[in-house]
Amino acid sequence: MLRGIVFRPTNYTMRCWRNVTRRGITKHHLPPGFTHTIVKSIFSLAGFIWASPNTLVGLVIGSIGLLFGGRVRVAGRAIEFYDGGIKWFVHRLPHGQFTLALTLGHVVLGQTDASLVISRKHEAVHIAQYERWGPFMIPAYFLASLSVYLAGKRFYRDNPFEREAYDRDGGEHDP
Repeated sequence: MLRGIVFRPTNYTMRCWRNVTRRGITKHHLPPGFTHTIVKSIFSLAGFIWASPNTLVGLVIGSIGLLFGGRVRVAGRAIEFYDGGIKWFVHRLPHGQFTLALTLGHVVLGQTDASLVISRKHEAVHIAQYERWGPFMIPAYFLASLSVYLAGKRFYRDNPFEREAYDRDGGEHDP
């Protein structure tokens, strides 16, 4: 009893206390879905950390682009940079005039606001790929492009990473 406050436990409180003291915390005491939420949060954090080297590269490029008139925003799990220096950078990539956006970890570099909106689902698939592959994503992507090119196919459209992104986002996909 605290000064002036009387604590009268209910039957439920006493039953819970007995369960805790006898067996430790039981599943009965955790909110529904609590374990699933904790596990999902741990894996999400691990994905962010695993993709962080690539995200850092994207943040450096995006920050330089901001110095030259670029803009930035956060959309879902991505930090999106666009316009200004970012648009100039994307245009300098191979086939850059046709590239709407480029993903590096959790950073998406896009030409314009509209290009980011159009490509958001596609780039979200690439973010998930970065979370799976981590620092090996960029080398794996280039090796996949090289292998399909040497097999006589298109280095971009036939790349397995791009095929997965086009299949998942429901976008155009030629045979």
